Amino acid sequence: MLLALDTSTRTVGVALYDGAQVLSEMVWTSRDYHTVELAPAVSEALRRASVTMDAVVAVGVAIGPGSFTGLRVGLALAKGLVMARRLPLIGAPTLDALAAAQPVVELSLVATLRAGRGRLAAQWYQAVDGKWQPFGKVEVHTFDELVRKIEAPTLVCGELSAEERDALISQQPYARLVSPAQSLRRPSYLAELAWKRWKSGQIDSPAELAPIYIHYNDPIPV
Repeated sequence: MLLALDTSTRTVGVALYDGAQVLSEMVWTSRDYHTVELAPAVSEALRRASVTMDAVVAVGVAIGPGSFTGLRVGLALAKGLVMARRLPLIGAPTLDALAAAQPVVELSLVATLRAGRGRLAAQWYQAVDGKWQPFGKVEVHTFDELVRKIEAPTLVCGELSAEERDALISQQPYARLVSPAQSLRRPSYLAELAWKRWKSGQIDSPAELAPIYIHYNDPIPV
């Protein structure tokens, strides 16, 4: 089975997937305790699935965008496991997993996560052959800037506060806001993405796989 790890933000997830079913999935909000919480969570996921690490044949990991500390912890554990056990490693952009959870419709989609200092990282998608395909690069905006960027009917998902959700609905008639449950980054979707990449031969080198960090001092695109 494949072990999937997502530590991109304070929302952390672990999943076990065998290509046919999700055998274990855990999602929680960490108060920046990724270092002490992640390995025990993996052990608990294995215990709940009644298996050991010997059953894991590949590791998938979210590569960002995300926080420096969170991504570093996830990548470190993933690389340590694959190097120690000689397993394939598969990295996947964090927001691609969130997009994969959304229904594919004839609208644009924007997926977001917290970028610190009141900003949001956003990736835009369009439907191609029944799947969400990213277009453009990850952008970093204030909430108000993101609202202004929406110029046509668009699905919006991801990490938004209650105040931001209310403001988006009231200020942006083109926004089609998905539910909080649909906005949760579930590691099972990351596992599915990693599984497909693994089966198609898209394996990453542990020495070369690098995370996509959000630098808080980067200028915000206009």
